[in-house]
Amino acid sequence: MSELTDRANSLRPANPWVLPSEVPPKEFVAAIVSLAEPIASHLPKIKGDYIAQLLWSRGIRDLEQLAGYLNPDDYQPVSPFEFGQEMRWAVERLQYAHQTGETIAVWGDFDADGVTATAVLWDGLGQFFTQNQQLFYYIPNRLTESHGLSHQGISRLNEKNCRLIVTCDTGSTNLDEIDYANRLGIDVIVTDHHTLPIQRPPVKAIVNSRYFPKDHPLASLSGVAVAYKLVEALYETLPEVPREPLNHLLDLVAIGLIADLVELKGDCRYLAQKGIQQLQTHSQRQPSEQTRPGITRLLELCKRTGDRPTDISFGLGPRINAVSRIQGDAHFCVELLTSRDIQRCRELAEATELANSRRKALQKDVARQVADKLAHLDLSTTNVIVLWDEQWSAGVLGLVAGQIAQEYGRPTILLTTEQNSTDSVQTPALARGSARSFNQIDLYQLVKDQEHLLHRFGGHPFAAGLSLNVENLPLFTQAINQRSRQQIGGVERTAPAIQADLKVTVQELGADLYRELRLIEPCGMGNPIPRLLIQNCWFEVGKHRNIQDWKGQKVSYIQTKFTVLDDSVSIGFPGVWWGHYSYEIPRGRCDAIVELENNTYRKQYEVRLVAVRPCVNSIQSRTPQIDWIVDRRHDNSSELSDCLSIQTCPTSWNELQAWFRRAIREQKSLAIAYPSPSLKPPGEIWQTLIGIAKYLSRTGKTATRQQLYKQLEVGDLALKNGFLALKFLGFRVTYPEHSFQVTWEAVEDAIASQAQAKKAMQNFFAAIQEEQFQRQYFYQVPLSTIQNVAYQTTFRDQ
Repeated sequence: MSELTDRANSLRPANPWVLPSEVPPKEFVAAIVSLAEPIASHLPKIKGDYIAQLLWSRGIRDLEQLAGYLNPDDYQPVSPFEFGQEMRWAVERLQYAHQTGETIAVWGDFDADGVTATAVLWDGLGQFFTQNQQLFYYIPNRLTESHGLSHQGISRLNEKNCRLIVTCDTGSTNLDEIDYANRLGIDVIVTDHHTLPIQRPPVKAIVNSRYFPKDHPLASLSGVAVAYKLVEALYETLPEVPREPLNHLLDLVAIGLIADLVELKGDCRYLAQKGIQQLQTHSQRQPSEQTRPGITRLLELCKRTGDRPTDISFGLGPRINAVSRIQGDAHFCVELLTSRDIQRCRELAEATELANSRRKALQKDVARQVADKLAHLDLSTTNVIVLWDEQWSAGVLGLVAGQIAQEYGRPTILLTTEQNSTDSVQTPALARGSARSFNQIDLYQLVKDQEHLLHRFGGHPFAAGLSLNVENLPLFTQAINQRSRQQIGGVERTAPAIQADLKVTVQELGADLYRELRLIEPCGMGNPIPRLLIQNCWFEVGKHRNIQDWKGQKVSYIQTKFTVLDDSVSIGFPGVWWGHYSYEIPRGRCDAIVELENNTYRKQYEVRLVAVRPCVNSIQSRTPQIDWIVDRRHDNSSELSDCLSIQTCPTSWNELQAWFRRAIREQKSLAIAYPSPSLKPPGEIWQTLIGIAKYLSRTGKTATRQQLYKQLEVGDLALKNGFLALKFLGFRVTYPEHSFQVTWEAVEDAIASQAQAKKAMQNFFAAIQEEQFQRQYFYQVPLSTIQNVAYQTTFRDQ
């Protein structure tokens, strides 16, 4: 490749690929085959090598425990009273409330674990307390409130005469709020799995899985699983009261466990296995037999059956999370999961699906803006990435922070800032956001060390939420980076390794391999989806496209479909690469890491591309290097003589290819020298266009396309839609002598014209957003990709 610096790639160093070096002994393989055959009778023959290699490399080698690991029916779950005295105190307090008819409330959280935990307690405690009369639930608003208990929420529950609050997935460190509840005469039972307080809080009971040592079967339970254990204990204590069996809650438990990314071991794995078995029955039931019609409809909308953990992690979980990320209030999610009203659940499920579509587009937009800020950040001196912007939506910051942490190999904190108040009595503006860790770094402790600068914070070593005064942001950034250097040394320049579990050929992909790999499910933290290395393969690539929501509307989230081949086959195997363009797949021979999936919607097996790189031999045998393209996007300080220069960020490869052909024709070098694109809000651009139209119609002057571009920074499609909207408002746009002229004409039907103008404006806004999306891509696309496309253009022209 050219020796020119590829600045875009320098921010994302190549990830090393790792394969297991240890091979399991033959006796272990034989034992696995013996254990697996009874539960995999649907397979023609268990070879055993694949599953044995997976288990061995992941440290699952105890033959006595393997039966329970592979088959939940052979696992003995731990009693809920293993939590000891705290569980007994919790059950005693609930018994008293049941005997005296007290009003109680469930206090949940707004993420998928918290929502499902709330649903478990709503349904589970609902067997002992009348819902909406004795039993209520409260979930904070993600966009206006923080995680955990609050004085405001406790006061609302006090107005309903609640005498007991049972938390789930939250509450362990809310000492002030618990004290406030006690002063109001409200008792508190905490069920949680987050960080423990230094001293036991003043509660009736605290049931928290963090009290167990790490190797205990209950140690990794998430909030929903701890809530389930509380209900299980109450069922055992008062077995004559419940009308529904306890296991009717297991589908909810599985959703929360897998969505929360806890380590699936011990009882955690058992509950997830049993819950998935129950979850898959929803899509098989007739409408009159549906017990959770909301889940059934959600599965339909995300085109899944519920029989895989990925149906939760890629389907149900993101959709449940999306409601609070977009709307703030997650209360209706509990109704969606627990109501038996089919029509109401269909409405809620469809609202949830639309929220998820909006979340995808919003996440993509924020990720582009974060990447633009990162391009101006010196990562060589940055251990912890801290960025903020007042335009960012707080609801998606955790998702984007997770992406950035993995991509750049550094803990990442993203915050949205408030504008300063204009009130006479000003309160300090706050920055609120989310933090995500990387490579086992204890981010919670790093943030806690800066507690004196914070307003609030909470979380665990891998994820945290925080708020602080905006004026403290520079000092916080400096301090947390300094503390990070003291604890873990300098910046780790090496990108995170990608672990491949098995080496396979394309011929081995398909039903048999898929079914054998399923024996290791459910996959999650500590037991990731098996990744397969395919060496010396090549791709037949289709066009990338934006995905669509369930109503057929385009969502700004890219996927590229392909087929992969190697020397073992003559017909390719289908696959998809999410979030990537077709141009990013190298031409020629490659090595690829993929995950094997069963696309039940398309009724085919396919692979999801995780990583791809050219083979060494392919690189060496490539056609002449494209060394006449110079990257000046991030450094245009030096002048280039006798060189064509692209000063305007393109919106398509066709624009760039025209420059490639011109450079070849004129035998000149080509400088990619366009600056970071402006991302003005569409509404602001519309107001500018209105102002230009008024000025031109009043003065009789004209404007060239270049002048309009300089003022608006929009392409032809957006401008066309903008002119159409102006037409419906009474402006007539003509194009005499290569300039635009605007005149005013009164519209006859003002009401109809306004409706047409509104629709045209929506198209104008959509076109702007798509152009901005494309410009941001072409500002960040690696030089190597540009060179690859340039070579293809050169080769085709020859």
